[in-house]
Amino acid sequence: MTDAAKVSVDGKDFDYPVMSGTVGPDVVDIRKFYAQTGDFTYDPGFTSTASCQSKLTYIDGDEGVLLHRGYPIGELAEQSSFMEVAYLLLNGELPAADELSQFEHTISRHTMVHEQLATFFRGFRRDAHPMAILCGVVGALSAFYHDSTDIHDPVQRTIASHRLIAKMPTIAAMAYKYSVGQPFLYPDNSLSYTGNFLRMTFGVPAEPYEVNPAVEKAMDRIFILHADHEQNASTSTVRLAGSSGANPFACMAAGIACLWGPAHGGANEAALNMLREIGTPDRIPEFIARAKDKNDPFRLMGFGHRVYKNYDPRATVMQKTVREVFDALKVNDPLFDTALRLEELALSDDYFIEKKLFPNVDFYSGVILSAIGFPTSMFTVLFALARTVGWVAQWNEMITDPDQKIGRPRQLYTGPTQRSYVPVGQR
Repeated sequence: MTDAAKVSVDGKDFDYPVMSGTVGPDVVDIRKFYAQTGDFTYDPGFTSTASCQSKLTYIDGDEGVLLHRGYPIGELAEQSSFMEVAYLLLNGELPAADELSQFEHTISRHTMVHEQLATFFRGFRRDAHPMAILCGVVGALSAFYHDSTDIHDPVQRTIASHRLIAKMPTIAAMAYKYSVGQPFLYPDNSLSYTGNFLRMTFGVPAEPYEVNPAVEKAMDRIFILHADHEQNASTSTVRLAGSSGANPFACMAAGIACLWGPAHGGANEAALNMLREIGTPDRIPEFIARAKDKNDPFRLMGFGHRVYKNYDPRATVMQKTVREVFDALKVNDPLFDTALRLEELALSDDYFIEKKLFPNVDFYSGVILSAIGFPTSMFTVLFALARTVGWVAQWNEMITDPDQKIGRPRQLYTGPTQRSYVPVGQR
């Protein structure tokens, strides 16, 4: 605690404690503000409001820093594995070799889904969006796994956490297979978490599937870079749903629904579509001019971020990963040349520098996923797959937080004051 913050309302002064974290801005504790003053605070989007205490992820948007449990995202993406990062987020420390082996074994034993879920899939239209399927199926898991829905039992919470992390790749792959009319593939637990997902997605029963090491590494990095991102919209949704005591499967389905929004999980698809619209590097100046024109609705997708006011640290790793994937798959895609040239021109333009519109992770991830073979409809599904780890870790942290209460935002009411009902014949 540091000095108190003084607030004057209607001529009366009130003191509120100032709380300090291990790093980052202090926060003013206004939990008693309404009780003492009779007023609410007003903060649309909660951009200046801390909704919880958390030990999971720290972001410094001005400096371009992203830490998971204190570890820089660049180091984790370069040197770690997704399963290692998942263990770190769930347990607070990086695992020893035997701990990681045991964790991977545990996750692999939960990769299969209940056989009746295959029938559940067939209730969707063949052209259903994979995110619609993912949202529905994950929400339905609570109907299949009754033994892990008691949120007050630590053992059941752990089982539910492992089940969600393990089954999400299986469900995501099934959603893809259903959309293209191919048979579902059962998991192969001899493969890695990411390799298994690639096989279930792109493999067929008629022939063996060979996992490309470069693609496997790229996907693992993409999963790491999307594993958690502090109190973003979908994570806040998971916490809000969980604050009511909802079961973990329902909470994850709520997070998926929120992630589906184009301003959140659909940004990489928008960035890829923009690069396709631009087409070739020679047309970039035209589109940069449009982006700077206040009267033109066109925006450069994949630039700028709600939090980062510097280069997105995840984009640095992603740019390197694009090169590795393209070299391994021998892809000659003009989209990548366009992306590199656009980044170069934008970063040297005073307009973008002044407004701090730097490339973010979505700028490159769509190009990578497209090169690997994923349709754009699957991009947000992959985001949800990776972010499940963060959602689960955040949900567990919230459940054990002694300050946790059911979420109940307030409002500034601007509608009519009380009035009397008028019978329909007199209106």
